[in-house]
Amino acid sequence: MSSLTTEILVIGGGSTGAGIARDAALRGFKTILLDRGDLATGTTGRYHGLLHSGGRYVVKDPISAKECIDENYVLRRIAADCIEDTGGLFVETEHDDPNYAAEFVAGCQRAGIPIQELSPGEALRREPRLNPRLSRVFWVPDATIDAWKTVWANARDVQAHAGTVLSHHKITQLIRDGDVIRGAVAVNARTGEAVTIHADYTINASGAWAGQIAGLAGLPVTVLSGKGIMIAMNHRLTQMVVNRLKRPADGDILVPIRTVCVIGTTDVRVADPDDWPIEEREIQFMLDEGEKLVPGFRDARALRVWGGVRPLYQPPSLGAVSDTRDVSRTYTLLDHADADGLTGFLTMTGGKFTTYRQMAEVAVDAACRHLGVERACSTASTALPDSEEGRFYWLGARLHRREQDPHGDQLVCECEMITRARITDAMRARGGDLDDIRRTVRLGMGPCQGGFCIYRAAGLGHANGISDAEATNTHLLRFVTERWKGVQPLLWGDQLRQAVLDDQIFQGLLDIEHLPGWDRAESGERGAKGEGLTQQAEQSSTAEPPAKAKRKTGKRKTASGGEA
Repeated sequence: MSSLTTEILVIGGGSTGAGIARDAALRGFKTILLDRGDLATGTTGRYHGLLHSGGRYVVKDPISAKECIDENYVLRRIAADCIEDTGGLFVETEHDDPNYAAEFVAGCQRAGIPIQELSPGEALRREPRLNPRLSRVFWVPDATIDAWKTVWANARDVQAHAGTVLSHHKITQLIRDGDVIRGAVAVNARTGEAVTIHADYTINASGAWAGQIAGLAGLPVTVLSGKGIMIAMNHRLTQMVVNRLKRPADGDILVPIRTVCVIGTTDVRVADPDDWPIEEREIQFMLDEGEKLVPGFRDARALRVWGGVRPLYQPPSLGAVSDTRDVSRTYTLLDHADADGLTGFLTMTGGKFTTYRQMAEVAVDAACRHLGVERACSTASTALPDSEEGRFYWLGARLHRREQDPHGDQLVCECEMITRARITDAMRARGGDLDDIRRTVRLGMGPCQGGFCIYRAAGLGHANGISDAEATNTHLLRFVTERWKGVQPLLWGDQLRQAVLDDQIFQGLLDIEHLPGWDRAESGERGAKGEGLTQQAEQSSTAEPPAKAKRKTGKRKTASGGEA
């Protein structure tokens, strides 16, 4: 068993954990950031990409609304390269209560959120696909943000300040010495090697899994898991974030993120953050709600469905919760020294992606108090790597670069315009796991979902000596299987035709179900092994959307992946 020593150990590599690790590293602490999988593969990598203005919460959750608008301004300064400044609209349709608008305006004014009313005609000029039967429309400073890019920018800054990032390391034990936590034991999920990490202070930032980590120390921390599903459409139906002008509900927001748009989201309490279904009725409900915002929404191609779980902390004093939408979206710091008499350990939970930096500042401030040191936070004024110039992300950036050199390096992923050299460089930095590379450069996240590019990328990993033959096969099989989970529930129309084509490529030509290495692929999902994709499509889908065909199916397993 190997051993490491650090001052601050951060458990959880989502936005909150990465933000805490960066904050600690910038204050001069020796820091280790650890996650059981790749960074941002939990809740952070499974949301719709909204940089909140706070408008969504001004009536029901005003504290969270104020936190969001404050951090919206901060992230625009420090993470510009990760943000597309789309702006946002709150629109009142014929399905919405006209009395809500007055409450919304008053709430925005109390929270300090800039708001401007637009005429329906002006709104339709800006977004011509919107429901033409709009009554009132308000602009707010919503935007979109790339979750993976932001988290890895934080992680790179940790490394630049002599910190360590350990992905694919699962905590198996907290080291408890009487009433003090002195670190943890983790196991490398890829090698099986155990590592002991001795830490002066340990911060639990594991989101929906925070209760499980706290439980290793014998602490009763209850974090509710609120499941939300989202559907990505294969192109942007709007250029701005569009919200329904009503209290937060299911299927009431459309977010343009990169080359797609995402309809979201549900909120259903589940018992286990790692085991829950996506049901067909949820998918159909989302498509119906999308139709209320954008007529013809159902006729667009649904590209992928996936889900994630929100970490919702409910203090025991407030009793049982029947509806997770009633739980505040604000964050909570659990100082276990004060509450439980256990020092060297705290939990930061709840909150939003938009507020991750503020959460990190509060957590590290608390750690400083317990360590008896005074070190100022600088994350609100120090730009993340690649955001130093303060320029927002531009959707056409990759195309523009390609047009300057149309005969340059070979494109491997045409959908996302990713070159051979960029993929090879990413693999040399991060290894040959194709799902990790997807999150790094957006490989295979276009309309074909890897159908044309992923076997080429797998070949690059092998040709450059990054993965041996068996590992390359395993990476390819795992990638195809994970993509299939999110595509399978949407097999009709163009998406069904794409699935049949992919089946012919991967099984008809490459015969991937018989490649050596299948047993190492971490999934037993059918569709990449056993019956072919075409066979499954014939058994579970028709050429029409399910609502039209009136077919009945059972629950679908959790769709895996990120925002597209």
